[in-house]
Formats: sequence, C-alpha cells, structure tokens
Amino acid sequence: MPVNYATPSAEQLLPVAGVRLGCAEAGIRKANRRDLTLIELAPGSRVAGVFTQNRFCAAPVRICREHLSGYEIRALLINTGIANAGTGEPGLAAAHATCSAVAALLGLSDRQVLPFSTGVIMEPLPVKRLIAGLPQCQATLRGDSQAWHTAAHAIMTTDTVAKAASRQISIGGKTINITGISKGAGMIKPNMATMLGFVATDAAISQALLEQLVKQAAEESFNCISIDGDTSTNDSFILIASGAAQNTEISDAASKEYTLLRDAVSAVATELAQAIVRDGEGATKFIEIVVEGGLDHAECKAVGYAIAHSPLVKTAFFASDPNLGRILAAIGNAAQAHASLGDLDVRTVKLWLGKTLVSEYGGVAASYHEAEGAREMAPSEIVVRIDLGRGAAKAKVWTCDFSYDYVKINADYRS
Repeated sequence: MPVNYATPSAEQLLPVAGVRLGCAEAGIRKANRRDLTLIELAPGSRVAGVFTQNRFCAAPVRICREHLSGYEIRALLINTGIANAGTGEPGLAAAHATCSAVAALLGLSDRQVLPFSTGVIMEPLPVKRLIAGLPQCQATLRGDSQAWHTAAHAIMTTDTVAKAASRQISIGGKTINITGISKGAGMIKPNMATMLGFVATDAAISQALLEQLVKQAAEESFNCISIDGDTSTNDSFILIASGAAQNTEISDAASKEYTLLRDAVSAVATELAQAIVRDGEGATKFIEIVVEGGLDHAECKAVGYAIAHSPLVKTAFFASDPNLGRILAAIGNAAQAHASLGDLDVRTVKLWLGKTLVSEYGGVAASYHEAEGAREMAPSEIVVRIDLGRGAAKAKVWTCDFSYDYVKINADYRS
C-alpha cells in the first residue's frame, strides 16, 4: 500500500479543453486490463518534453525527440507491459509502425504522433495487438474528468495506485486548468526519474516558454525523487498547452502570468512525483531529505541523492533502526558525485532527524540519545535535515525505505 496517498476521484480532476483521452484493453502483456492510452490534441496545441539520460534509451524516446523537433504534435500513444527498449532496429520499426497506425486513424502525419512505452525491457512490442486496440481507444476518446481518471489507471505497471493531480488558476480573467497523470514505482532515480508523466493545461503559452517550463517543472519535481537509484530507459515527462483558455499568450518569463502558471504546473508535477515515491515498490515510509548550507544547489542535491540512494540507509529506515552512522557515511561519499564536496569539513556538518539534533562537530551530538532517534524513525513520514555549514544554498530530495517486498516485487517482475 502507498504511504499516505490515495488516487484522487474523477470528480477531483479537472478537464483540459483541447485534450481528449481514450483507453483500450489491447493485451500488450496481460489480458483483461487497460494497457493502451491515446491522447488526442486539438489543432494549435503546443508540446514540450524532457526524457531519460540513459544511453540505452528506448525506441519511443528516440522517436519522441525527433518528432518534437519542429512538428505540430496532435496525438500521444502510451502502452504498458512492454518497454520496447533494448530491441534494436526492430524496436524502432515497431514504434514507427504504431505512429503510422495512429496517424492513419486520426488523419495525421506520422510525425505528429508521440509514442511511449513502459514495462519489460528487451522484449518485442506486439505491434499487431497494439494496432488492433486503437479503434477502441478512438471510440472512447473523451475530454472529461473521468477520461483522465481512466487514463491514470491505464498507464500503471507495478504501481499499486493510479497517480493524478489538478490545479486551477486565473490568468488575465481567464480560468486555467492544469491536470496531470504519472506512473512509476520502481527503477526510479533522478534525471529523469523513472516514470512517465503527462501534464496538460489549456493556457496559451509560447513554444519557447513551454520548453523552459517543462525543464523547470521536472527539475523541481521528478528530478528530486529516488526509489532505488536505477535510471530507466523510457523516462518521459510531457507538458501540453492547448491554448483553449484563450488567455493572452504568455511569452515573457519575467511576467506575473508566467510565474502563476509555472508555480501551478510545478505543484502538479511535484504532487505526481511525490506520489511515485509514496507508491515505491514495497515502500512503508516517505522520507524528505533537506540539505542546507551548501555552496550551490548542485552539491546540496548530491548530498541528498547520496543518502536517498544508499541501500544501508534505506533498510535502516525500514527497520526504524537509528543506525545513523550510515547517513554520515553517505554524506561523506557524496564527494564522489560532486567534486566541490572534496573539501567538505565534516566538523561543520549538522544532522537532524525530525527536530532531534543527531550529529555535530564530526560526531554524536552531546544532547542526543538513541531513544530519540528511534522515536523519530518510527512514523511513516520522516524528515532528515543536513546543514553543511559552508554556504547558503539548499535542496530537497524525496525517497522511501527498502522493504522485503521490494525484493519480492522485482524478483517476480516478469512472472
């Protein structure tokens, strides 16, 4: 079960004018489950995205990058069950074939379609079954809240709950809706985090600012989470702006209108990202790591990641065992990922669990008692705070613990 998270009801999600979604049971990997989602965009919609940094990126990721470089995107196709990664040229041909099929169905060019896949790596995409499911997707295309709710469930893999979020703001007297869905529970590591995420708004915004916004939103959300330290082959975060709200187009990054939209989109992305951590495979605890006092944001994040990626730290949290030397060791190891930390003076570092000061001056805080540490580690939500004592920069990272179930889930992943 996820840590203090439940899927919003359909009534809690907001429709986005200019965006319609439809789903089908195509039998991509397993029968009798929705595993294919089609998103249709109104003419004039703008799309931007960020993708995995894994060099073994999946065929759909390669095609998305190509199609986003100068073409008006009118449709997105998402399948679960098979990742179409590690599949070589046949995988590329399969992804191109799905784009062609969607284009033929909707009267578009192949290059106006973005394909997305998630699931098992190094297995061929069953193109015939996928294409056979497209008419059902088209027949169920709707733009209401229920369509978003259904799609959130249809893109799940090892997720135990669907993930969705909405916000509503006003810009220039126009009501603006933002709604997003995401999937992910394992193989989660920043840059990008291992997930698929789709956020849409009916705001009108220039293409240049949309591309800036998707990067900012990803950096503040999906690039701040880690479950197991493994970066996927298929990570994709897509931001859609239909322009249907008919506000004056936002084209100035310094404007209050852009700030309003940026904050709302980032809030949706952060809620979706945190939901992925809360639903981490086998997770029993949600952990916020706050790193302050760094020379810059990057070294603060490096320290946060070093803690979040440590199996020893994560298993200690699962056991509620205040074996906190593991956290100090992780902080010390961060220098391997960020060169500026090579001269970190451990005597200036302070560590808190919740409100309890655990370590200072390079050792155990004089006021600390292990019973306090055990008490702070017992709840399902924990805050770890580190002050590096060398600057004014700060960063946050969200992670979860490692439980027995994480091993079981991943050992049985292909069963």
